[in-house]
Amino acid sequence: MTKTTLICGSLAFDKIMQFNGRFSESLLADQLHKVNVSFLVPTLRTEYGGCSANIAYNLNLLGGDPLIMATIGQDGGEYLERFEQLGISTRAIRTIGNAYTAQCFVTADLDNNQINAFHPGAMEFAHQNNVADCGRVRVAIIAPDGRDGMLKHARDCAALGVPFMFDPGQQLPRFSGAELIEFINQATYLAANDYEFEMLMDRTGLTLADIADRLEALIVTRGEKGSEIYANGMRFDIDCVKASAVVDPTGCGDAFRAGLLYGITNDMDWPTTGRLASVMGAIKIAHQGGQNHAATPAQIADRFEAAFGYRY
Repeated sequence: MTKTTLICGSLAFDKIMQFNGRFSESLLADQLHKVNVSFLVPTLRTEYGGCSANIAYNLNLLGGDPLIMATIGQDGGEYLERFEQLGISTRAIRTIGNAYTAQCFVTADLDNNQINAFHPGAMEFAHQNNVADCGRVRVAIIAPDGRDGMLKHARDCAALGVPFMFDPGQQLPRFSGAELIEFINQATYLAANDYEFEMLMDRTGLTLADIADRLEALIVTRGEKGSEIYANGMRFDIDCVKASAVVDPTGCGDAFRAGLLYGITNDMDWPTTGRLASVMGAIKIAHQGGQNHAATPAQIADRFEAAFGYRY
């Protein structure tokens, strides 16, 4: 049986700039209706990002078989080369010739406040991809992507009988309550952080029990407080794994989801699956960016054993 995991989600470049001052000193409260400011940013770095790429990167570290289905822009050649160097298939990535790859421009000040601008670019063409074109897969994830693409890919998976995890993330506010209920009814699993899940319940009018009853598993993450998995009428509390350093939370949720998907494709029980996801988040948070950490499957297994006292 195939263990290929189809990862539907965004591909993006993150442009991260540091302002060595404080926004509060440049923005006048009584003049916000006519803002015209410029911030000198001495440092600029580009990170590889996007939910699908981050998840695939971590699943690849685990020894899984990720297949990214996404859209990339005319400037995405170096990203495709990176995937090939990592051994991650690019056969389901569509290049949009008249658009740029999605990009997030982040400016942070000395107090870690951020002003962000996001250009979706090629991501908005995600609906041009078809799940049926990807061949046999064990499981899929519908991660944040173009709005129309997320709706289409969930419907594709449901029509084809492909079990999938719904991960609305930052795209959740773009869907109506009825659309979110449709996602939930089609999905096999759902993963969200605590804030997103509160918004999900508010939008749909459904309770936690209502949502859990419609899924094989509901996963709610709570940062340093760990996570909860509701499955088979039971609740499993998953401890947060202590990180060697807390450097950058960017991409931690994606690393966590890679652990969940690896557990699913390898038929692990839910406590083990959740603990592996927690280990992946701890490894990622100790490094800057979403794809700059490294570990072999054996090293990940050792880290898991050190944290939980047994090997998965």
